[in-house]
Amino acid sequence: MEEEIILLDYWASMYGMRTRIALEEKKVKYEYREEDLSNKSPLLLQMNPIHKKIPVLIHKDPYQRAQARFWADYIDKKTYVPCKALWSESGEKQEAAKIEFIEVLKTLDSELGDKYYFGGNEFGLVDIAFIGFYSWFRTYEEVANLSIVPQFPKLMAWAQRCLKRESVAKALPDSDKVLKSVSDHRKIILGID
Repeated sequence: MEEEIILLDYWASMYGMRTRIALEEKKVKYEYREEDLSNKSPLLLQMNPIHKKIPVLIHKDPYQRAQARFWADYIDKKTYVPCKALWSESGEKQEAAKIEFIEVLKTLDSELGDKYYFGGNEFGLVDIAFIGFYSWFRTYEEVANLSIVPQFPKLMAWAQRCLKRESVAKALPDSDKVLKSVSDHRKIILGID
């Protein structure tokens, strides 16, 4: 009997994108359920009452696994806070976030180097950890007046390779939809155009 897998998620969640990509890559069948983040379902609260995080399992050799975990952790710790500030703040806080995010991109660009994927020839954990941010790049550029695409051609080429993967193409939302959602949020909640 096949195990039933349910994914409780939100369409624009970076972590949800990772999970959808990983499940597709591993050819794991699952049921997707959209969550209302302002009114979380009892099932979500029951199944993950503390962290509300979705784990991803990747099989690699121990050294590669340690390297991948390091870079995935780096992405988690260094990107979320400045990225959120890029669209949710203005003025000095947004400017500081721009500087911080550009430094993160420089570090990741250097780590990617001339490799096809972050792990070399194989699509893996680090690619999954970072690719969700790509669907937000247009929003960061528009809302925070950043220039990401021309400044990081290697990362953009990497993102295009990732988008050719069915799992990534299915999981990432359209960048226009993300921009509209963020713009609406900024107008309604923050009173910022």
